[in-house]
Amino acid sequence: MWAVGLVAAVAPAGAHSGSLGGAVTSTTVPTWLTVLTGGVVVGASFLFTTLLTDHDAMRGVNWWRVGVPSPAVVRRGGRWLLRGVALVALALVFVTGFAGPAEPTRNFALLFVWAGWWAGYTVSSYAVGNTWPTVNPWRALATAARRAVTAVRDGATGAVGGARLPDSYGVWPAVAGLLALVFLEVVSPVGENPRTLAAVVAGYSVVTVAGAVRYGDAWFDRVDPVSRVFAVYGRVAPLQHDENGLSVRIPGTALTDEPLPDRPGEAAFVVALLWVTTFDGLVATPTWAGVVGPVVDAGVPALPVYLLALVAGFALFLWVYRVAARRMRERADTYVATGEIERWFAPALVPIAAGYHVAHFLGYFLALSPALAAVAANPLAPPAGTVALVLPSWFSTLKLLCVLGGHVLAVWVAHSLAFELFPGVLAAIRSQFPSVVVMIFYTMTSLWVITQPYVPPPL
Repeated sequence: MWAVGLVAAVAPAGAHSGSLGGAVTSTTVPTWLTVLTGGVVVGASFLFTTLLTDHDAMRGVNWWRVGVPSPAVVRRGGRWLLRGVALVALALVFVTGFAGPAEPTRNFALLFVWAGWWAGYTVSSYAVGNTWPTVNPWRALATAARRAVTAVRDGATGAVGGARLPDSYGVWPAVAGLLALVFLEVVSPVGENPRTLAAVVAGYSVVTVAGAVRYGDAWFDRVDPVSRVFAVYGRVAPLQHDENGLSVRIPGTALTDEPLPDRPGEAAFVVALLWVTTFDGLVATPTWAGVVGPVVDAGVPALPVYLLALVAGFALFLWVYRVAARRMRERADTYVATGEIERWFAPALVPIAAGYHVAHFLGYFLALSPALAAVAANPLAPPAGTVALVLPSWFSTLKLLCVLGGHVLAVWVAHSLAFELFPGVLAAIRSQFPSVVVMIFYTMTSLWVITQPYVPPPL
């Protein structure tokens, strides 16, 4: 939603948003046909994969990899370089956010956070994997803070970073954090006002560094939603890092390596990631404005309405997924617990979220990349005017293909996971019927949102 607002500010330069709201402006294909076609494509993909029943052949595809040389000196040098750049960028976000120009397209903080980081950098994780543990400036700050506190305490009792998160929490704190961040992004001017953005980043910095100092790396693994988002998205990439070093694989096949850890909320986080990406586009559709607008106009505060919709939508997506998991268990006639099935097949949802994210943000990043480059060259004294790229008309079709490609990859991942979990061909295929229905539901929902014209959310 904020993507449209920021790009709209460059309208005099002829820019067009790369967000979902603007995706359909140049296409003449009816919405119902686009949505129906998407569902048919996913269904046809499933029918095709049912013909692939050679488990060894599927493993050959999923396990194929080519090692990439990565000398230790290069890794260390790259780690220090990337982390140094990230720390400088974070400092500039604070400086330009609090003291820079108020115009969105001249402010380094707004352009860097939304176009450079959340759009461009996140999309890069689909190509080069999860580099966030190396880049993350808050991890570096937390490490420095832990060392400083340890030096001051000089052997006092209690290890710094040694506090333990209760196992019963699982990763539910990260689920709540992800929903909270998206709620804040939708209802606040954090995408338009650099002062608000800098204040939010400052608050996030304090909480993250303090949490990491107290709980150590467990904070980034189980609580910090940003770190978990990049960890999940990074498994889609063809470039992966494992115990043998760097390797190139077929995109998405890393999702078939192993199930999610047996911790509460693991599958829920993947579902939440899928939902919040959808919600971000949903609130900028005419249907949302037609339903929520009269409620807000009647005097109901907008914030509770948006919060209720965010939580209810997540609950709906999670309920649908859990019902599908129960049906999969029944179809496979297995003794495997429903909870294990939920965790086992959750990675199959990741390509859906990734494809939707690319469709949502790639055009936005490309459109604003000239403005970002111009402002980054001199963030403290940006040029008076910035330009934005005008995306070609065929880019709308490319967005739809990104969504469909993600769903087709999800079908393959689910097919592979089914053959790893259930013995026998028949049980593996029968178990996928409910998951395909869910994928078709997610596909048609995503395509419906992406084909809607942008309407400012009623707030």
